[in-house]
Amino acid sequence: MTFNKRKKNTRQRGHMTHGWGAKKKHRGKGHQGGAGMAGTGKRADSKKPSIWKDKHYFGKFGFVSKTPKVKINAVNISYIEQHINKFLSGNLIKKEDGFYSLELEKLGFNKLLGDGRISTKFRIKAPYASKSAVEKVKRAGGEVTGLAEAQ
Repeated sequence: MTFNKRKKNTRQRGHMTHGWGAKKKHRGKGHQGGAGMAGTGKRADSKKPSIWKDKHYFGKFGFVSKTPKVKINAVNISYIEQHINKFLSGNLIKKEDGFYSLELEKLGFNKLLGDGRISTKFRIKAPYASKSAVEKVKRAGGEVTGLAEAQ
């Protein structure tokens, strides 16, 4: 003879907690008491050691500068002179009346540095340049223009 067993949920009708103890329990997402590291206050002793390790869990640290930072992408003069043929073939540098004229930003850089020796005359337009770079270009017979006021 077959025995037909009633479903569990039919037997739980009329019982408030459905076998989960207190009324508060087993309510879903609202039962968990927060997300992430929530509930790490006075009595959350189980989570305290993980907070002790993280020195930046509490408080504020540092400051955010109000002035926008300029990302410096620098290049040495010697690099430009070494790769001058490549830049000429790519139409990034032009040769005009004995000078190689170039805009540094077209090459993907925004600051000129003075490492290395140069022997060719350059007319370089750059927003930023070091003092040694400007001196070396002038010594070789060239010039650096388009510099920003504050360096």
